[in-house]
Amino acid sequence: MSNHRILVIDDEPDILYTIREICHVGGWEPKLASNGKQGCDLFTVYRPNLVIVDYHMPGFDGLTTVKKIRQQDEAVSILVLTVDERQEIAEKFMTAGATDFAVKPIRSPDLISRIKINLKINEIQRKHMNEMQQVFVDKGISTATLSIICDFLKEQKEAVSIEQITAGVDLAYQTVHRYLQYLVEEGRVNAVPHYGKVGRPKNKYALK
Repeated sequence: MSNHRILVIDDEPDILYTIREICHVGGWEPKLASNGKQGCDLFTVYRPNLVIVDYHMPGFDGLTTVKKIRQQDEAVSILVLTVDERQEIAEKFMTAGATDFAVKPIRSPDLISRIKINLKINEIQRKHMNEMQQVFVDKGISTATLSIICDFLKEQKEAVSIEQITAGVDLAYQTVHRYLQYLVEEGRVNAVPHYGKVGRPKNKYALK
């Protein structure tokens, strides 16, 4: 089993069982919590590298749980489970401190890939903290995730779509969208309209 510590918080027993089994396939032994309050208490003791937390829960919902966990630890990766794919929901969670998203129902290969990249983000965040560097450059923008997306863009010979970036870095569409928006606003990335045969143009992105 891996030395990485994972905490899963969900009020549905079937989901907890499914994620535990998926974690076992990936080589991780997770701790489980059936609600946000229990999860926050367990987090204080267990200090995981990654928290997987459901959005809709009684008592402490996912948003409240993310805020409370982020207050305790700047570097931990927080992966939110949701059936709601709206970007405005993602923005709320990322502002609260979420790292990434996974959409229910959960497919084993997708969740394993998402866990791996978020554990990598945690390692980079811890390194930044150890080197006394800034972990977050803005609300909802971590230096670790930013570097992963920028490194991918550096490797590209031409502008790429958000779907290509999402597939290339193994992060959720909502996460990549938030970071590209930030990079464009900061003047570090160009958004180039790409006109297909039909429909509205879609942006492609390239580092300046």
